[in-house]
Amino acid sequence: MYNIGVIVREGKRTAKNKNIIYGVDITKNFTPILVRDAMIQCFYEAHCNVLELARETFGRPPEKKFEKMKKSHVKELVQDIFVKIKADFNNPTKENLLLVLKNLQSFASIYRRPKIIKKHVSEIMILINKLN
Repeated sequence: MYNIGVIVREGKRTAKNKNIIYGVDITKNFTPILVRDAMIQCFYEAHCNVLELARETFGRPPEKKFEKMKKSHVKELVQDIFVKIKADFNNPTKENLLLVLKNLQSFASIYRRPKIIKKHVSEIMILINKLN
């Protein structure tokens, strides 16, 4: 996972950068769109192995193609939640993001333990809380 950024030196991980959460630098200004994208990345990373189990269903596509399929699936899931809450995926508000997070949390409870869900929710909440 790359939920907490990593400083890379000579191709090796050397230290975690706690200022990076799912690709968003919390020391800089960022937009709700970046938070939305961080949510997609978080959900993708958290459910990658669950999605991997579905690979057989798709006829074992090549790895690169399957990665695109998994990312597309997660993005569509998040888009569907925006539709469900009658919000604009391309122009999310802080309030929209809170509702999407709540829905993703509920969905994740089918596959994940409460402790890991709480960890991911708290990471995303750091981002949401820093929005104006």
